[in-house]
Amino acid sequence: MELSGSILALIGSLFFLLGSLGIIRMPDTYNRIQTGTKATSLGTILFLLGIGLIHPLWMGKIVILILFVFYTNPVSSHALARAALKAGIPLADATIVNIYKEDMDKKEEV
Repeated sequence: MELSGSILALIGSLFFLLGSLGIIRMPDTYNRIQTGTKATSLGTILFLLGIGLIHPLWMGKIVILILFVFYTNPVSSHALARAALKAGIPLADATIVNIYKEDMDKKEEV
């Protein structure tokens, strides 16, 4: 169990590393938010599962932490992206569709 837990924790750590590289490489704020959220969500879940396999008595607490991360990371990411859009932070030039901008324009017309 310790070996499989260590492997899961290592894979989770690799997701953190890849997420940090993705944050550096993405062209705009919104893509960076998405990259960071996906990487930290999966990395945290895998890392915590690995720790849970190493220390089975902690598994109940770890499941609660995983559920917390699973629900709060996407919500906070969405809130940050929406606030950035309302603040007027520009999208990358390659962005084709901006659904939120279209919705905000419709609300302003009413």
